Amino acid sequence: MTELERTAVADSTGVAGGLAGTTPRNYPFGRHRLDPDPLYAQLRREQPVCPVQLPYGRPAWLVTTHELSKLVLSDPRFSRAATLEGDNPRESPVDYVQFAESIMSMDPPKHTRIRQLVGKAFTPRRVEALRPRAWKIADDLIDDMTAAGPPADLVASFSLAFPAIVLCELLGIPEADRYQFRRLTAGMVSTSTGSWEEQEQILMNLFTYLDGLFAQRRLVPGDDLLTGLVQARDDEDKLTETELLFLGMALLVAGYETTANQITNMVYTLLIHPRQLDLLRARPELMPQAVEELQRYIVLGNAVNPRNATVDIQLGDVLIRAGEPVLCGLTAASRDESVFDRPEELDITRQSNPHLGFGHGPHFCLGAHLARMELQVSLEAILSGLPGLRIVAPENELAWLDGTLMRGLIAFPLSWDAP
Repeated sequence: MTELERTAVADSTGVAGGLAGTTPRNYPFGRHRLDPDPLYAQLRREQPVCPVQLPYGRPAWLVTTHELSKLVLSDPRFSRAATLEGDNPRESPVDYVQFAESIMSMDPPKHTRIRQLVGKAFTPRRVEALRPRAWKIADDLIDDMTAAGPPADLVASFSLAFPAIVLCELLGIPEADRYQFRRLTAGMVSTSTGSWEEQEQILMNLFTYLDGLFAQRRLVPGDDLLTGLVQARDDEDKLTETELLFLGMALLVAGYETTANQITNMVYTLLIHPRQLDLLRARPELMPQAVEELQRYIVLGNAVNPRNATVDIQLGDVLIRAGEPVLCGLTAASRDESVFDRPEELDITRQSNPHLGFGHGPHFCLGAHLARMELQVSLEAILSGLPGLRIVAPENELAWLDGTLMRGLIAFPLSWDAP
């Protein structure tokens, strides 16, 4: 029997287990720029299944190895739908995905039905068809930066704008609205909003905005993803109105916030690893590998979206009782020494890279192909269009996001060699 099979065996022997009687660690762990907390590595070695307590909700188990994380993310005995029944571990007062109509809270086959409706827009072939337009958007933004001259804030000048414009065109959102949905999606990933009432209002504001977009598509259909979803709702009866709203919310938040932050994070990481940057400049054909390695290496957020065990399950040395929530520390899993050679090193030539940066299993990131394309185009446009790129602020003066699920820079002042 393999280790994976041993850890997946449901226990019926009455062995003591469960969260009752444990002393959970406070979670999330400390933040230092993009570096993972050293505690992740310690837990991976000494306590790969660890009880933790988030700011809100009940205690949970945190899994920190690659093998066990893949198991939890793919085994149907760990259920997202089952989390609807309890006070889930979370970082903010409101659990935005904890609604029965949200794709993030569904298990197959209900999850599969809705995912298939959207998945056609994110196939590799369709994403590649978007690449020329993405290049034009990126080039125009770089042209604006070079016309204004250095220095410039990469966050404001490029990182926030590029994925917003791409997403607007894919979904059929007026480009002028990109500033509005940036404000709305930022509120959705905030962990510092003052009260439950304030966060509930953020959700209602986003739903009101989406409802208006859907109303426009019903009056004037277009050749875009939102029109397709509205037609699936109205003409084919494949979605309820509430499912439509939650799906729109998921597309906006997941399709924008993560990519916007990762563009800046990846440029920053390359600039502080000059040998890797020089190698990428010399061998631009390494760009797809570089993006995969950067996605593995960079800590974007903490473990979110718990799964509840539906039966008693043995994970390593720990018995998870039915009903208990489990979180996957994908940051820790992507630095697992048993899977990755020299995991603490950034190596854009890495050949074997089964990172979990886009998740795993049924909830594997729906827009992974789109995100990869956007990140490849962004990095190539920035590195080729801004020669001699360099950071113009001291490291200790760079301001990092706080009070949000995401990690990244608030602003990133850069200069380059002007012609």
